[in-house]
Amino acid sequence: MHRFAAAIAAGLALAACGGENADDTQISLGGTAPPTEEERYIASAESSASLDSIAQSFVQLALAIGEHDPAFVDAYHGPEEWADEAKAQSRSLEQLEMEAQGLLISVARANADGETVRGAMLEKLIRAALTRIEMTQGEAFSFDEETRRLYDTVAPEYSIAEFDAARAEIEKLLPGDEPLNERVEAFRNSLAIPSDRLRAVFDAAIKECRARTLSHYDLPADERFELEFVTDKPWSGYNWYQGDFESLIQVNTDLPIVIDRAVDLGCHEGYPGHHTWNVMLERDLLNDKGWIEYSVYPLFSPLSVIAEGSANYGIDLAFPGEEKISFERDVLFPLAGLDPAKAELLAKVNEQRDKLAQSRNHVAREYLDGKINREEAIEMIMKYLLEGRDRAEQTVRFIETYRGYVLNYELGRDLVAGFVERNSNKTTSRWNAFETLLTTPLAASDIAP
Repeated sequence: MHRFAAAIAAGLALAACGGENADDTQISLGGTAPPTEEERYIASAESSASLDSIAQSFVQLALAIGEHDPAFVDAYHGPEEWADEAKAQSRSLEQLEMEAQGLLISVARANADGETVRGAMLEKLIRAALTRIEMTQGEAFSFDEETRRLYDTVAPEYSIAEFDAARAEIEKLLPGDEPLNERVEAFRNSLAIPSDRLRAVFDAAIKECRARTLSHYDLPADERFELEFVTDKPWSGYNWYQGDFESLIQVNTDLPIVIDRAVDLGCHEGYPGHHTWNVMLERDLLNDKGWIEYSVYPLFSPLSVIAEGSANYGIDLAFPGEEKISFERDVLFPLAGLDPAKAELLAKVNEQRDKLAQSRNHVAREYLDGKINREEAIEMIMKYLLEGRDRAEQTVRFIETYRGYVLNYELGRDLVAGFVERNSNKTTSRWNAFETLLTTPLAASDIAP
């Protein structure tokens, strides 16, 4: 049984009745008699003060790492002088490694006095930062060791036979003589959104994603986002959180954007995905609780499992069952000038393609561990993700750029889905369980079954 199971259950129960969040819950680490109320109060105050100091040092460490590793800090909305200091001081990686090791000792001591959900996550964040420092200095880890250190989880071994079974089902849906990936690519590209209709389609998709999310959550009245279309990126979409409840959402137009990507990206990057998660973290943990560590988002950290997993799961949460394809067929297809009669076939193909999504983790592990070369990785992506060569090359470029980060999308989604399904019932909805996950500092090992 995971050590945070009781804290999670308490948080869900309290969320359902409007009580306090479980984030401050002390976690019992042994069989000793429970402390008195006075002892708990004193220990809590001392631990909080200690964690506040450690958290500030962690934020400053993360900013300093970002001066060496530009991708490390994905978002920052803390004191400007800390960012200025990181630039001015220009500490060496060797110095940062020593600082990270010292912080690990400090947080371990703080947690030994009574581990909290906050303290446990802070320790994992510092450990991941130390790992990234080591990687930036040239130390190499296997794919599994890298993801364990950075993201607190390891991908399972995958069955090629299961991937082949899904391919066989798609063969039946899209028969023909050309290679299967070319048939899938041609079919999907036939449903690409014309460039002059991209804005209208994405505006409609994000508006619907937002409306469905706001029907369950009270987000700040001034939350907002800006949408941009960009080129020459290794990703298809990105949310750059600006702080003060604002996001910049970018969509890459290097390759044709198929109609189903509008809702996918609208939910993933916006509602109830990245934008919603960042807004809740800033409002509930940074502003309300004063947990300064949530002023920075280190990309290569255990936060990313929840970030990407919740963003992917958020699509199904906002559009359960047949609701996504119905909305696309009735609203987005006409807006894009596409034939709505193709919507049903698109949904069937996508159902089988979803079973192939984990193959990206398999290819990434094989490639980054040196078991296959770049060309073999591209060919495997073409075969199992059923992408054309251009998209396969973009996928491999993403793997080369972000390495083990690819694990967070589909494995993260599975972990989030499992958590939500286990913690929702007649009194706690899936939306409530999802909100608890978004506003509680939990890592992959905390929510795994």
